[in-house]
Amino acid sequence: MTKYLTQEWLDEARELAKDQPERAGASATIQYVVSGGPDGDVKYYWVLENGKLLKSQLGDIAEPEITMSLSYDDSVSVQNGELDPNAAFMQGRMKVSGNMGKLMQLLPLTMSPEYKALQEEIRKITEY
Repeated sequence: MTKYLTQEWLDEARELAKDQPERAGASATIQYVVSGGPDGDVKYYWVLENGKLLKSQLGDIAEPEITMSLSYDDSVSVQNGELDPNAAFMQGRMKVSGNMGKLMQLLPLTMSPEYKALQEEIRKITEY
């Protein structure tokens, strides 16, 4: 088990994601901000290219295309599959800024069977 929101966790999740299918146009730089966690606020980012997670790193990325912010508790609920990210957004529990068109291009990816299976694999390695 790997501690949630650590670099080790990000690395293991990226390794699990390496077999995700290529999806033309599903590319973005995404900054995540998780506030109020047991170790304070955590920032990390993803670099996606055609559906492939090329980079997943703690810290900030210069000029992200999309920034998603949510509380630690809500991020755990999303990661556990207890809170749908779309519902979190609609309820104002997840704040999103940046290129909304780019975000809309990525949504179908999150509904794919491959992505859902990946999320289940990540849940198995995660310690909160």
